[in-house]
Amino acid sequence: MKYNKLIDHTILKQDATPDQIVKLCEEAKQFDFMSVCVNPAYVPLAARLLKDSDVRVCTVIGFPLGMNLTKTKVEEAILTVKEGATEVDMVINVGQLKAGNDAYIKEEIRAIKQAVGKDIVLKVILETCLLTNEEIVRACKAAKAAGADFVKTSTGFSTGGATVEAVKLMRETVGPNIGVKASGGVRTHEDLLKMVEAGANRIGTSSGAKII
Repeated sequence: MKYNKLIDHTILKQDATPDQIVKLCEEAKQFDFMSVCVNPAYVPLAARLLKDSDVRVCTVIGFPLGMNLTKTKVEEAILTVKEGATEVDMVINVGQLKAGNDAYIKEEIRAIKQAVGKDIVLKVILETCLLTNEEIVRACKAAKAAGADFVKTSTGFSTGGATVEAVKLMRETVGPNIGVKASGGVRTHEDLLKMVEAGANRIGTSSGAKII
C-alpha cells in the first residue's frame, strides 16, 4: 500500500502563515500526498501552488464548531470550490445530533453535497470525542443516506482526536463503499497503521512528512 496517498497533509491552526502554506504544498508535492488541507482563506494560494501536480486541495467548512447556519456552510463550500478546492470537510451540528434531530444532520449534508456536485469529495466531520457510540452510528447513517463520500472523526480542535475504537465503529456502520478519515492525534507511522487496520482509508495529519 502507498501510505503517502492516504494522507491529507494539514495545517489548520489559527496562526498559520502564507509561508507555512507554501512549505506544506512543497512537502505535499515532494511526498506525493493525496491532498493538502487548509482553511478556506488559503485555498486560492494552495490551488495556485498545486495546479501542476496531482495533489488535491482540501478545505474545511463550518470549522471547527459546525454551528453555522446551513446556508452559510453551503455558500462557504460553493465559494471554496470556485477558488480551487476539490475536497471539502464539513463539521456537523453536534447539538442537533444530540437533540435527536438526525433529519437536520442529513439534510444539511445533502444540501452541501448537492451544492458542490458529485466530482467534489465531501467528508463529514463528526467530532467523535463529543459523541456516544450510538450517536456516532446515527451520524454515520445520516451521512451515508445524504450522499457523503467520507465520514471523518475529528477537527483536532475539540477534547480529543481519532481513536481506533471510533474508526472501527464508523467503518462497521458505513460499510465498504464510503471512506473513513481518521484525523486528530495521528502523528507517527505506528498511529497511521493502527488507524488503517481499524478501517481508515484517509488520514488527516500535520505530521505527514515525519510519518512517511
